[in-house]
Amino acid sequence: MAITTFPTVENCASIGCEKQTVVADMNGTLLRGRSSFPYFALIAFEVGGILRQLFLLLASPLAGILYYFVSESACIQVLIFATFCGIKISDIESVARAVLPKFYATDLHPESWRVFSACRRRCVLTANPRIMVEAFLKDFLGTDLVLGTEVGTYKGRATGLVLKPGVLVGNNKAVALRKAFGETQPEIGLGDRHTDIPFMELCKEGYIVPPKPEVEAITNDKLPKPIVFHDGRLVQKPTPLKALLIILWIPIGFALGCLRVATTSLLPMQLLYHALWALGVRVTVKGNPPPPVKKSSGQFGVLFVCSHRTLLDPIFLSVALGRPIPAVTYSFVLARDRATDASMIKKLLEEGDLAICPEGTTCREPFLLRFSAMFAELTDHLVPVTMVNRMSMFHGTTARGWKGMDPFYFFMNPFPAYEVTFLDKLPLELTCSSGKSSHEVANYIQKVIAATLSYECTSFTRKDKYRVLAGNDGTVMEKPRLKANKAMGC
Repeated sequence: MAITTFPTVENCASIGCEKQTVVADMNGTLLRGRSSFPYFALIAFEVGGILRQLFLLLASPLAGILYYFVSESACIQVLIFATFCGIKISDIESVARAVLPKFYATDLHPESWRVFSACRRRCVLTANPRIMVEAFLKDFLGTDLVLGTEVGTYKGRATGLVLKPGVLVGNNKAVALRKAFGETQPEIGLGDRHTDIPFMELCKEGYIVPPKPEVEAITNDKLPKPIVFHDGRLVQKPTPLKALLIILWIPIGFALGCLRVATTSLLPMQLLYHALWALGVRVTVKGNPPPPVKKSSGQFGVLFVCSHRTLLDPIFLSVALGRPIPAVTYSFVLARDRATDASMIKKLLEEGDLAICPEGTTCREPFLLRFSAMFAELTDHLVPVTMVNRMSMFHGTTARGWKGMDPFYFFMNPFPAYEVTFLDKLPLELTCSSGKSSHEVANYIQKVIAATLSYECTSFTRKDKYRVLAGNDGTVMEKPRLKANKAMGC
């Protein structure tokens, strides 16, 4: 049967499908894009780094030739081998859970999703490795069954080879569908190319999804489970051209990043704004920064409560103020008891201003802007500060990777930018000294920050983020402090 004999997906009614079963292909059908390369490239970079991405990029011309002149199956086998060979299965699963969903979600075809989401039982048949797509399809699209290519393993690592019956294309899709459904015939089949015809013929109705990359993808709020958490270093989906540009830029970007890191570490704070501007880093300051509190006045310093973006938040806050500001992070709070925290922070506030940049906020997605209410009890001089950063190539933060590389990745962007906005100081009647509880003050500040950033406060916490993205609760273990006083010269 020719693919042109199937009606297009626009002719498929989504009303009355509540009890039906739909079977759909993925690339070119559920997703607007027909190419799997960007998603293989994401796994290659996130797990294997730049060398693995280079290997995949060098193998892509061979994959393209095989696709057009041999078979789709041969093309997919090359991409799988170049991406997965020697990689830990746990690392692939981690990237599939934490990185790929956001990129998949931004490419969902609106017409295919209209039909797919209307059906009670949902099945996806795809040539992509099952391990690569299953987390997104089940967790965010409510897919009941995922049938994909199975990749061989050895001692916890992928071999890069495909297990029998091979890549799920053509007749292999039909065989997999028969095995899964038996004599039951699914009501609706969705595909986009001639290799989907065998499984579409097994469905009561088949619909073709014509290539229309210009159609707008569905928005995140229309998913059964919106994507809140996202990890990964790459800002944009790496097409072959973008992957090549990343590879060519990294040697230049790393040298530039080292220079920028050295600049922030060595130059006086008064010169840092202009030095960073000369190196291509843009710092925008909005609002009215409060002047420093004089030590002779006997007042506590100002406590700046900042939304968290990267580990560089305190540096850019200091740049915006034109003076160095000590900062307290989540790790500091977690690794010490409350009494010790209060004593040390009180001492810092007596000496001058202080910033708190809690890691409970995320740099790319809206969720609960939280911080320890303990800080609200120590001073009435509270100034909320919002941080916004812009990156075109690399994200400057990660939950899965090594945090020590965060500043380098941020500064490796061609023209990274930070926007620091000082909001109005909390009026005295909204502070603890006027009878407000510390939790009331904390909740008010988080709502002000969230409203300014157009974020939505939720009940998610830092532990929720790390459980989803890194498979742990993000706990910072306290290091042994044997003879600490003696080592510090106290």
